[in-house]
Amino acid sequence: MRTALVIGTGLIGTSAALALSQRGVVVHLTDHDPEQARTAAALGAGTDEAPGGPVDLAIVAAPPAHVAATLADAMRRGVARGYLDVASVKGGPRRELEALGLDLSAYIGSHPMSGREKSGPLAATGDLFEGRPWVLTPTRDTDTEVLNLALELVSHCRAVPVVMDADAHDRAVALVSHMPHLVSSMVAARLENAEEAAVRLCGQGIRDVTRIAASDPRMWIDILSANPGPVADLLADVSADLDETVQALRALQSSDEAKRRVGARGIEDVLRRGNAGQVRVPGKHGAAPLTYETVAVLIDDQPGQLARIFADAGAAGVNIEDVRIEHATGQQAGLVQLMVDPKAAPVLSTALRERGWALRQ
Repeated sequence: MRTALVIGTGLIGTSAALALSQRGVVVHLTDHDPEQARTAAALGAGTDEAPGGPVDLAIVAAPPAHVAATLADAMRRGVARGYLDVASVKGGPRRELEALGLDLSAYIGSHPMSGREKSGPLAATGDLFEGRPWVLTPTRDTDTEVLNLALELVSHCRAVPVVMDADAHDRAVALVSHMPHLVSSMVAARLENAEEAAVRLCGQGIRDVTRIAASDPRMWIDILSANPGPVADLLADVSADLDETVQALRALQSSDEAKRRVGARGIEDVLRRGNAGQVRVPGKHGAAPLTYETVAVLIDDQPGQLARIFADAGAAGVNIEDVRIEHATGQQAGLVQLMVDPKAAPVLSTALRERGWALRQ
């Protein structure tokens, strides 16, 4: 691939353009808002000048509701040899294109499984997709050349290609992305009118659960409008679990010992099923999840503290597999949780203590 046209210079389009430009591809940028395309160009994502002729690949990064129309316009104008979209739903846009009677041999649907809570070109990074799955949904009509162009794009973005059926993809993202976003928003909504004293008790758990609720509602209305059925089906299942859990908790309030036992079994059941589901979430680099041991270090909220900890861990020959930071309420201090191989935990703990760090048991 030597040339590309990115149509839509939001977070995903600009991030893909940055990755391609960094690999030497000549990228042309366009957007319904010319100022946004100019911003992306100023960031080094390419040029907002129109290409002189057909490019190798046109990448449509429009909201799901506008993908089919944008693709149809680009295909009728013959702006590229191959066409690809990056919308978070795949079945609907393809059916819309088929209904328009277009030849879809030059088209392939795709969805990079990466993003941020922020939107727009200023939130884009050239490494946004690195190591992340990038779904491709070819059909028997898809030209081999177009599939190869899509694979080249994924390679330039350093993502991991995953080939799926379009409708299977939509059911999958409903489960792992769309439904969890709504649940996160519902939990976060409980905080809106909560007492300040309660909100001040928020710890890492509530931050983890509500993090994605910070995303742009307008963007998510577009996404959910394109995939409402599978998401509604999953929420119905969650609703049934909630009803059973509420009943179990009410039973725990009873003065009847037998009812309390029934309630405890109900709570244990949902917690154990949660355990069983959580262990299926892929671990580091998409591999099977591993069990790490946590070394908790108390730090002051001052510049250079994290760098010192990582340097001391490196000097001890210990690889930090993951890290979390929990900030103390009302204090300029925090707790850094270092996840390491269980065999390395004693080595790291000893090394950090010797270097003057305070560890929490």
